[in-house]
Amino acid sequence: MGFTIGGIRDHRNKGAGPRRRGRTPECTTVAEYTGLWGWDVVPGARAAVRGSGGRAECSCGAAGCPAPGAHPLSFAPTVPAGATLDDAAAAWGEVPGAAVLLPVGGAFDVLDVAEQAGQHALVRLERMGLPLGPVAATPHGRAQFFVAPGAAAELPRLLYRMGWDDADLDLRCLGPGDHVTAPPSDLGGLGPVRWLRPPTLETAGRPPEARLLLGTLAYACNRAPFCG
Repeated sequence: MGFTIGGIRDHRNKGAGPRRRGRTPECTTVAEYTGLWGWDVVPGARAAVRGSGGRAECSCGAAGCPAPGAHPLSFAPTVPAGATLDDAAAAWGEVPGAAVLLPVGGAFDVLDVAEQAGQHALVRLERMGLPLGPVAATPHGRAQFFVAPGAAAELPRLLYRMGWDDADLDLRCLGPGDHVTAPPSDLGGLGPVRWLRPPTLETAGRPPEARLLLGTLAYACNRAPFCG
């Protein structure tokens, strides 16, 4: 018999009972990401906090899961860009309650910074009129700037050219092989991810080059401890 945590049933046991299908809010979100924004979507694990100690348990069922509620479900296929609402409903009918994850490295890479620094940088970038893509905020205090793919491989060189290579910056870039939890899904049992700057038809398919944002983000990260 499969187990359920946070609404996800593990279907690796094929005899785990009837599968529920229907057009849930998650299906609509998936269809928006695949059909409107042109992104692949991956069903992800969910986490639930159990017991007085607040320990998070992952729906994947792995003992000691290193990333409870923050990784793809290994047995669930990717819903590809262009998938329809019916496609999304069929996919999520196999894994009801799954989190919506976006694979990084194809349509975009992600510059990840502390949310305080990201908020300061976002204000400066908007004032300067620089191009911006989608920006998400996580419940554990990170801001995620969607940028053109290839940024993860270029980050060390870009920081060196800008003179930030020796600075101790709380800044990293997610690239191929990584995934981000997409709004409004829950991340690790901590709460929902939200948009600081939602995707648009112009920005979803053509996020800005990382070099256009990196200087401002690095400056904001460098002074973030002194910001009020």
